[in-house]
Amino acid sequence: MKLENILKDIGLNPKESQIYLALVELGAAPVSKIAEQAKINRVTAYSILEKLIERGMANSVTQNKIRIFSATNPKVISHELKRKASDFQKALPAFRRLGGEVNLPHVKYYEGLEGIKSIYAKTLESKTEILNYANSKEIREAWPEYDEQYVEERVKRKIMLRGIAPLDKYGKEVQAKDKENHREIRLVSAKKFTFTNEINIWDDKVAIISFKDQPAIGVIIESMEIANTQRDIFKMAWEYAKK
Repeated sequence: MKLENILKDIGLNPKESQIYLALVELGAAPVSKIAEQAKINRVTAYSILEKLIERGMANSVTQNKIRIFSATNPKVISHELKRKASDFQKALPAFRRLGGEVNLPHVKYYEGLEGIKSIYAKTLESKTEILNYANSKEIREAWPEYDEQYVEERVKRKIMLRGIAPLDKYGKEVQAKDKENHREIRLVSAKKFTFTNEINIWDDKVAIISFKDQPAIGVIIESMEIANTQRDIFKMAWEYAKK
């Protein structure tokens, strides 16, 4: 892809793109050299440089009464664009509410062991760490090949998991293998907290799975607001749980 087209995609017009590329090539230069390099007249070049400075894409210093311009590092611009895109993404629910749109979460239901396995397969697409409440015994009794079929694949994909589980024989055994399995498990009193289902939080999704029901059942709720709230609740429980 041409650099001019990339710059156009982030909002620069052709002349602004020419000036920015000239800045990158020259490194630091007075407006006369920049205008010559970009093949744009000096007055127009100066005006464009001021606009680029306002947008954070150029900088200037005065040396010996001559103003010298330089391009903002493309890496810095890339980071700033990502930050703005992330802020806009987070604000989408507010924009929807402002427009009167009701943002209903997407919920999908699963049943049986094969259905539950497909929920876990979804977590393997995660771009974030997985946060997890689990009963180490329940899942391995319902799915004996869990460690070989799921945990090993998660490790292979280098997806980190932080989990909270009951402090019992099974929880201790799982915790003992944390390092090799790319996870950190903290344990809570099995007498006070008897988890019989499992909750997984990743990206903009929350999965709730019950192995006690026969057949086993599960749901995935797709909602950034719900996922973020569940992350905050997990963080609170994480501080309480024992290392």
